Amino acid sequence: MAGSFSELELLGQHARAAARVLRTLDTAVKNDALQAIGETILESQQTILVANARDLDAGREAGLSAPLLERLMLSEARLAGIVDGVSAVAALNDPVGESFDGRVLPNGLRVSKRRVPIGVIGVIYESRPNVTVDIAALCLKSGNAVVMRGGKEAVYSNRALADAVALGCERTGVPAAAVQLVRTQERGFVLEMLRANRHIDMIIPRGGPGLHQFALENATIPVITGGIGICHVYVDESADAAKVVPIVYNAKVQRPTVCNALDTLLIHKDRADELLPQIADELGKADVALCCDPQAYEILEDYPFAEVAEPEDFDTEFLSLVLAIKVVDSFDDALEHIHQHSTGHSDAIITEDYTNAMWFVNEVDSAAVYVNASTRFTDGGQFGLGAEVAISTQRLHARGPMALQELTTYKWVILGDGQVRP
Repeated sequence: MAGSFSELELLGQHARAAARVLRTLDTAVKNDALQAIGETILESQQTILVANARDLDAGREAGLSAPLLERLMLSEARLAGIVDGVSAVAALNDPVGESFDGRVLPNGLRVSKRRVPIGVIGVIYESRPNVTVDIAALCLKSGNAVVMRGGKEAVYSNRALADAVALGCERTGVPAAAVQLVRTQERGFVLEMLRANRHIDMIIPRGGPGLHQFALENATIPVITGGIGICHVYVDESADAAKVVPIVYNAKVQRPTVCNALDTLLIHKDRADELLPQIADELGKADVALCCDPQAYEILEDYPFAEVAEPEDFDTEFLSLVLAIKVVDSFDDALEHIHQHSTGHSDAIITEDYTNAMWFVNEVDSAAVYVNASTRFTDGGQFGLGAEVAISTQRLHARGPMALQELTTYKWVILGDGQVRP
């Protein structure tokens, strides 16, 4: 443990020093650094892909599931997408320095809030190496230093990507310590990060429920949790049949291994006989397994990929081509099911009833609530935010995709002309 602490002490000191530089950088300098990072990733493409192949081989030997291997995999196309994400962040407005809520008090003082970086962000994440670059880009643009600790599954991929990021920073005069990847895989290091009050201002865990719970129970630093989605689509009595199948198919199949993919389909009893076979026909083309409540199974029992659901299926984030289906008696029953089983990530209604749509939006307490659209849009890039550092399902201080503005706080600025308090 002593070795871990000394490494963290050094990383933290370097990060804090880098943060002091970052918070005063011009937007143009930060954008130049982001451009250079994209270029170095492309220049290092073969090195990164070789490192990723090494992680994939190790993952197969360790028995990682197909969904986890899919999340881990990099390709030329995915690297190009990562670079596009960096460019998208560079193109965004810089929130740092923005003044808002300004007013003049009766005594003549001019009071306003000014947006400033949080400082040093700590991120603990698993499996997905693209997160390394997403985090680096967002933290740099928002003026924050970051200390990242990736999972052992992607250790070689993360190192190769972090090296490319560091080179891009160095080429533009930005401190390389602005983005630091923890090299050790000692488990005790995570606990040290969670308690490193002097060096880290906010912790973001990205991983499974176990990691999130461990962070919440052990951190002495503010923790932002999220990214665990048991996502629902409710097909209302008034739903337009032409919208139902495409939305459900996209939400489940387009990328089933991510947190905003559909897990549970709820359907009004008066539309189940008509629509469930259409939905099953389409999902069957993608080999989606259906876990059906008794009413749904009665309709779909002739489909070989349909089976009777277990109670725990409705509390499962599948991250695979599995979908739970439940027939509900009413709109209120759908709301109650979501209330009981949702993790507050992304939930949707398909309806042509405006009153029900607005009631759903008001009643469903999730970070993202959809009307007649796929849950797959809960994503920083899809919301026009560039990349994201996490999707928060908390209420303080950020909710939903966390991008540039969510990585800032503010200070009060008071301009006077000799005023003293009476």
